[in-house]
Amino acid sequence: MTTLYDQIGGEPAVSAAIDLFYKKVLADPRINHFFSDVDMAKQSAAQKNFLTRVMQGKAQDPERYMREAHSKLVSEKGLNEEHFGAVAEHLGATLDELGVPTDLSGQIMTAVGGLQDAVLCR
Repeated sequence: MTTLYDQIGGEPAVSAAIDLFYKKVLADPRINHFFSDVDMAKQSAAQKNFLTRVMQGKAQDPERYMREAHSKLVSEKGLNEEHFGAVAEHLGATLDELGVPTDLSGQIMTAVGGLQDAVLCR
């Protein structure tokens, strides 16, 4: 069975996407303050690992993971829908810039959208 991970090009594609995505995020004053005290090498590696597992269908309870990963950002830094939207905007732009086919980027964006409540700890 071919996974979404395989369809987008595996590790090289995920790595390129996350690197470009974080360049966009860190340049955005709406959301870059959330990363001011974050080890970005560690963050990128964790994100690559998480997305790889999700796209391979191997992630166990991604909602719980996202809730735990973002709970302090919600409670201490006010992470909200506007911020989530900015992140999603950058992800969509990244996928477009890398030429990910529309059907695949749609699947990715739908999966990300489905995690909004977990990210925002609702």
